[in-house]
Parts: sequence; C-alpha cells; structure tokens
Amino acid sequence: MFNKIFKLIIAGLIIAYAIYQFIEGEIGNGIFLILLSLIFIFLYFRNEMILLAFLRMRKQDMIGTQKWLSKINSPETALTIKQQGYYNYLHGIIFSQTNLTQAEKYFKKALKLGLTMDYDVAMAKLSLAGIAMQKRRKREATTLLQEAKKLDKNKMLTEQIKMMQQQMKKI
Repeated sequence: MFNKIFKLIIAGLIIAYAIYQFIEGEIGNGIFLILLSLIFIFLYFRNEMILLAFLRMRKQDMIGTQKWLSKINSPETALTIKQQGYYNYLHGIIFSQTNLTQAEKYFKKALKLGLTMDYDVAMAKLSLAGIAMQKRRKREATTLLQEAKKLDKNKMLTEQIKMMQQQMKKI
C-alpha cells in the first residue's frame, strides 16, 4: 500500500509529534502516538499485502492469494529482500499446483533471496525436491530432501518427507 520509505517517514513524523505531546504535558496522547508509530515500523519489516496473502493461503484460497500478491507493484523496489523472498515463495506455492517449471523458478528465487523461518526454507526445499522427483532428477531430489529434513526442527514435515522417500525408492 505505502512505499517502504513512506512508512518510515510517517513513523518518524508521528514520533516527532508524540515528543511534542510529551513536552506539552499530554502524556497519554504521546504514548498513544508512540504505539501508533510502532504499527508503521512493523509494516516496514512485514509488508501488509504479503500478510494478507498469507491469511488467504491459510484458507487454501489460491485465487485470493494471487489477488493480494498482484496488488504489489514492482516488488523489487517496494519490498525488502526478505519480503521479496516470501513474495516468490507464495508465487511458488500457487504455481506448484499448475505449472511446475514456473514454481521451480519461484522457489529457487525465494531461496536465493532468503526466507526468515527455517520451516519455510524446509517447505521450499521439500517442494523443490518434489518437482525434481517429477522431472526424474533423483540425485537433486535426494539432496534437497536431506536439506529439508535437517531444517525441519519441529518435525512438522516428517510425514511428507517419509512419503517422498518412499516414492523415491520406486523411481
């Protein structure tokens, strides 16, 4: 919605006005304005369109997810590096159901840009392993599966990893 620089400018202006309110003796207004500026600082690090796209993704609404992602104009300039990684990660998940070549491109770009959570990196590598397995690249799929297994610290993907390993034995 707002460019990342504008979010910081708005937060700075709100903090300046909060300081003015503290000087004038309006402590309650100053505290409220500081809390309000924290919203803009939070949205600098977490893009609001990507957050809304993740909410749509949780409901398995791929069309809604694509709609929210399409509202981001020129992601290279509007998003930070990590946000660009998640932008590509979400696109990879969307395309993994229809176009595997496109999904592979998005997942690789997301891993190159970086993802914050180990679970997300493990999920991206697991998806890439599935794509490599579908394209009969067994060696690449095996290494990606091992990397995903190492990153899955909470054991949330163990069933999917075991299922893929069983399918790999059949190839």
